[in-house]
Amino acid sequence: MPHFSYQNGVLHAERVALTDIAKQFGSPTYVYSKAALVEHFSAYANACKKNGRNADTALVCYSVKSNSNLAVLHLLSKLGSGFDIVSGGELLRVIAAGGNPRKVIFSGVGKNEEEMRLALSHDILCFNVESVAELHRLNQVAKELGKRAPVSLRVNPNVDAKTHPYISTGLKENKFGIAYEDALLTYRTAAGMSNIKVVGIDCHIGSQLLDDAPLLQALDKVIELVDQLAEEGIVLHHLDIGGGIGITYDQERPVAIGAYLDRLFARVDQWRQRRHNGSPIQVMFEPGRSIAGNAGILLTKVEYLKHGETKNFAVVDAAMNDLMRPAMYEAWHAVQPVLQRTSAVQTYDVVGPVCESGDWLARGRALAIEQGDLLAIMSAGAYGMSMASNYNTRGRAAEVLVDGDRVHLVRKREVPENLFALESIVD
Repeated sequence: MPHFSYQNGVLHAERVALTDIAKQFGSPTYVYSKAALVEHFSAYANACKKNGRNADTALVCYSVKSNSNLAVLHLLSKLGSGFDIVSGGELLRVIAAGGNPRKVIFSGVGKNEEEMRLALSHDILCFNVESVAELHRLNQVAKELGKRAPVSLRVNPNVDAKTHPYISTGLKENKFGIAYEDALLTYRTAAGMSNIKVVGIDCHIGSQLLDDAPLLQALDKVIELVDQLAEEGIVLHHLDIGGGIGITYDQERPVAIGAYLDRLFARVDQWRQRRHNGSPIQVMFEPGRSIAGNAGILLTKVEYLKHGETKNFAVVDAAMNDLMRPAMYEAWHAVQPVLQRTSAVQTYDVVGPVCESGDWLARGRALAIEQGDLLAIMSAGAYGMSMASNYNTRGRAAEVLVDGDRVHLVRKREVPENLFALESIVD
């Protein structure tokens, strides 16, 4: 994470010391680097441009669920990003951040009628439909509004992403998408609906992929289906290959974005030249973690050092409600002391104050720290704050965005009064 580095023995976000951020905003606090967000989005945008794509032939749709802060969405919107959403609330976030609904694709297995109406009223780019039942509901809602809903089907290619089972989405046993074997019939059904406009095809096989081979395998299966559809007169405008490229949390070496897109575009171009006389098809991507993950850290303070017979604990003021991934996935996050000390190194489990044995952020880490020190939980920009909760009536953390030597508060820390403001007492 080059935008988070030590300067004179103090960990900085860009040119701002994390000690200064803690003094001004307290802890726990999520800290994001604007430069990192721009750099990571640009890896996709520049690869598209290098391969001769413009906005009409390639669209990067940032996955809002990975980090939905308005400042992050606004920044990416200004860079030209589209957005992949999974709820009506995320659509309203995109709009509030200045994003263009015409560059929004709506994924998710459980869209309700209210969400469909909201999305249709804002003329979003496309619905990624994930079941036949959803297709029928969307057709009815669109009919009631006098609209035709633009649709792509999320096809499940049964490709193993070789990732954690909780974030694998492309196998037959996963809840996502329409089975590959049923896709052709479902497209025929969709094409015959009066208030459905078939515009594309979607595929997303999982998250935190280090190798692009499964993605390219899924692409090949999707291409076969597009050709079958064309033979039946169902011509698609776009192909959405999803997201899923991983990041480095520890020693992982994920495929470079540029190299992956070079291979993908080469395959698409060869296919279009061979089977469709070179006619273009818009290619879409849904990256989230690879843009936001290593653009943020969780800043936390050591409340107590607890030394036991078999383990030492660093009890910090952040907890599983702030960063759920370790408790949920047993995910690994690097932990770096904000101050580099020369004192003795000891091995600690980094744990929070929540009343659960599963409330841990890191295990078995060699750290030279003292009570009151600050720690940075690295690679926390994606699925950190967006998965946070108020368990134990704990207010969610503040969020700040660092731009060079400037710090912007982009979300205030919640206080207890915020948490029960919507509740009422019944006598």
